[in-house]
Amino acid sequence: MPRGNPQMSKRNIRMTNTKKPKNTKQTLNRLWKLLAGQRLKLIIVAVFVTLSTISNLLGTRLVGVAIDEFIVPNDFSGLLKLLIFLLAVYITGAILNRIQILLSVKISQIVVTDLRQKLFEKFQTLPLKFFDTNAHGDLMSRATNDIDTIANSLNISLSQAISSLITIIGSLFFMLMLSPILTIVTFISLPILFFITSFITKRSKIYFKKQQNVLGELNGKVEEIIPSQKVIKVFVKESDEINEFSILNKNLNQVGIQAQIFSGLMGPVSTMINGVNYALITLAGSILAVYKLITIGDITSFVMYTKQFTRPFNELANQYNMLILAVVGAERVFDILDREPEPMDKENAVELKDVKGKVVFDNVTFSYNDKKTVLKNVCITANPGETIALVGPTGAGKTTIINLLTRFYDIQKGKISIDGINITDIKRNSLRKSLGIVLQDTYLFTGTIRDNIKYGKLDASESEIKQAAVLANAHEFIHRLPDGYDTILAEDDDTLSQGQKQMIAIARAILADPSILILDEATSNVDTRTEVKIQKAMLNLMKGRTSFVIAHRLSTIRNADLIAVIDDGKIIERGNHKELLSKKGFYYNLYMNQFND
Repeated sequence: MPRGNPQMSKRNIRMTNTKKPKNTKQTLNRLWKLLAGQRLKLIIVAVFVTLSTISNLLGTRLVGVAIDEFIVPNDFSGLLKLLIFLLAVYITGAILNRIQILLSVKISQIVVTDLRQKLFEKFQTLPLKFFDTNAHGDLMSRATNDIDTIANSLNISLSQAISSLITIIGSLFFMLMLSPILTIVTFISLPILFFITSFITKRSKIYFKKQQNVLGELNGKVEEIIPSQKVIKVFVKESDEINEFSILNKNLNQVGIQAQIFSGLMGPVSTMINGVNYALITLAGSILAVYKLITIGDITSFVMYTKQFTRPFNELANQYNMLILAVVGAERVFDILDREPEPMDKENAVELKDVKGKVVFDNVTFSYNDKKTVLKNVCITANPGETIALVGPTGAGKTTIINLLTRFYDIQKGKISIDGINITDIKRNSLRKSLGIVLQDTYLFTGTIRDNIKYGKLDASESEIKQAAVLANAHEFIHRLPDGYDTILAEDDDTLSQGQKQMIAIARAILADPSILILDEATSNVDTRTEVKIQKAMLNLMKGRTSFVIAHRLSTIRNADLIAVIDDGKIIERGNHKELLSKKGFYYNLYMNQFND
């Protein structure tokens, strides 16, 4: 991959640019499609929610009946019977509500689990360029914070949407039945509530979008800082890092306050409007009661229905923060899911079998961003079993050649072939299985040493694992560890030295038994003595295999069959070690600078 992540390498802390929010309706539709697979459970939830809501609506009507027919006439015997029935209605509603809540939680967790799985699988299909140009911390934030926000919101929203709809329709029905005049009075305040809600919604969503983006930057900063503590302490940059984090933290604080202020207006505003509405209903109801157009019990029921009618809007106001965060989080997750994956193999792509190892770069030209050409008409021919060394200054394009051979990136012009087959005509998995790669930056997974070596061949036997470790000169130090091959490793722990980690990575490549070997600065992190051991192992490994070696230590490539000297994306010299020294050109100067004695 390119040296350094373009986004992560920027040390300046900036405010995230505000992006126009995407279509909320479209996002909600996509979430609904995810729920479609749980239709039977949703139907059951809908039935229980409906019965629970109807029981609450019926209970409200019975309160008015109790006042008019039992309390006012002082019929306490009848009132007791009605209260028992009313209690049974409310208990039934509570049980039904509890069941639908449990079902809703189960549905939401199934959906979120599926969404998390799809996101992780998407990460595996995206091209390397995506990870080179996106902060890893932000991607982690999408896979954790955003997914959790969606889960929390779905837990509440699944049943609430159905309950709110039935409550609004049922309440409106009983309100019209009790008093059309009071119903009209109730609707006077609704347009005002809808207008204010719409205004607050549009404004606060912008700030919630900024909040999630800044949170992603903050997570990216933390993800970058934790593994780089040694570098920070060596250069005494603790205060600088604290200052940069403080700026990001303050930015998050600012946009968080703005988001909460706007969304927090929903509750007080709706409460105020509802209060005015209740006052108007009380006034109008009193006038109607004086003229005996409505009873006290009906007024009581009507006011309760009014509260039930406006309750969904109030709940929306109180839970608005979570709903907006869920929509924004879903947009950020769907943004990843909508990214173009690594291009599919051609329909007639072939498996690479019985690899001889002839690799040809034919006038290859490549650019990462269509602005600067990294490689310019590169031509290299590696015959089976030959070792090709790539040397040159940093940024010359050496690693890019490896990226193209592995098809981490695809060329714009020219052709790369293996055994006469264009690599674009070969299935990617087949191509990469034929390549053994040892990178400069060693990566070990969390697990035992055995598991890390076995990653090169999951069905390897114990003897094969140890044989690979012996060839990589790793068996001796592994054997000295208290737990031997069962020693637990993590990427950033200090159980092993960098050189030892590199030797484990080499053993992993040896176990994979590749037809073509790629060594990208494979010995750059080891001392001279360890380098000699690895070189001996490499000579055994490279026998009979076509090998590409990138090396700054020119002493490691003296025996290469061909040394290609690259500068500014072009091969300026080629030949073996002796031939290049005799030319006294670019390679000669590089070599003399390293061995001027």
